[in-house]
Amino acid sequence: MGTIGDLGEFGLIARLTRRLPPGPSVPLGPGDDAAVVAAPDGRVVATTDLLVEGRHFRRDWSGPYDIGRKAAAQNLADVVAMGARPTALLVGFAAPPSTDAEWAERLYDGLADECRAAGASVAGGDVVGAPEITLAVTALGDLGGGAPLTRSGARPGDVVAVRGRLGHAAAGLALLIAGREGPAELIAAHRRPEPPYAAGEEARAHGATALLDVSDGLVQDLGHIAAASGVRIDIDSAAVPVPDVLGPDGLRHALTGGEDHAFAGSFPPDARLPATWKRIGVVAEGSGVHVDGREPPAGGWDHFRA
Repeated sequence: MGTIGDLGEFGLIARLTRRLPPGPSVPLGPGDDAAVVAAPDGRVVATTDLLVEGRHFRRDWSGPYDIGRKAAAQNLADVVAMGARPTALLVGFAAPPSTDAEWAERLYDGLADECRAAGASVAGGDVVGAPEITLAVTALGDLGGGAPLTRSGARPGDVVAVRGRLGHAAAGLALLIAGREGPAELIAAHRRPEPPYAAGEEARAHGATALLDVSDGLVQDLGHIAAASGVRIDIDSAAVPVPDVLGPDGLRHALTGGEDHAFAGSFPPDARLPATWKRIGVVAEGSGVHVDGREPPAGGWDHFRA
């Protein structure tokens, strides 16, 4: 099949767009100067992320399909965390001309399949030559007439709950760094997160007062809710879901590990949450996040300190 340099810019675009089926919210997709994305609510939820080779993924650890799924998932999860329904992605793809064309196609297969899982589609984007592979992904969503779920609504007395896996991606990354090959499910979790996309609608239906995507670590991300809401969040470590597969460092991974793209939020004290949500703490007067009554050690991801 050759390289993307052999195809040239427009040959590559033609190859990639053939792999992007239109979605119900994209009446006009790739092929024109811009796409058209439906916005029934009249407002558009928008978020963007960069993924840089060597920083966010390694090609010797992850194949192109998984990289595509991961790139889409982390953006779609941010839309869901606002209580919105994902509608579309715009993808900027930079890569060396020597990149295999098949590698690029599999990347876009992953992007398209993750979008399909969330009810969205890839509406368009750009391609450009660069010394290393970089993805710039923008996700769009629709609020369906509801108010956005923000980080600033938590109130003392609320309960704190999570939905989705915690610590699996971090444990998988630790295994890869150590050169180990298993447990396979942890390595798979690092390569391809599985955000529970139903969480946004569930949270809204059960009166969530604040919600976010756990991308940089549970404690660190709940700290954003605490700061925005002017409250303290108290976590009960015994209530945090820590499956045996996470090993002896399981609690640490669950509290500080990122990239699982679970969801964490606050709810009224009388909220009757589905069994898929796990109560792990409460909101109180004060500031910051405490675990078992104490301030936890520093943890979580920071792009400029890692």
